[in-house]
Amino acid sequence: MSFHAACRTRCVRFLIAIALLLSAGLVSTVRAQKIVDRKVKTRVAPVYPEAARKMGLEGIVKIQVTIAPDGTIRETKVIGGHPILVNAALDAVKKWKFETAAAASTGTLEFKFSPPE
Repeated sequence: MSFHAACRTRCVRFLIAIALLLSAGLVSTVRAQKIVDRKVKTRVAPVYPEAARKMGLEGIVKIQVTIAPDGTIRETKVIGGHPILVNAALDAVKKWKFETAAAASTGTLEFKFSPPE
């Protein structure tokens, strides 16, 4: 098999895997609204929890974050949201990276969860 054919095959397999995850309900429909004064460099979407899918659960999770000068999340505080959804949002937001700054910043992130279709 040629190099290009092998790359194409891997790409197709990757796209199929993503489609399967979406159809299996392992990835949620989540929108994150940010009220933070720093630009997001790396954004990780929360995984819609299986328990939430079974319950048809949807809702909003609000998390206050403190961003260190190096752009990593230093601290989180849950402002509101269903506990099942909160854990998914916290797991994701701890992986976010922001632009560097001279000092720490604090802001609020809002995640809107709705069941996958």
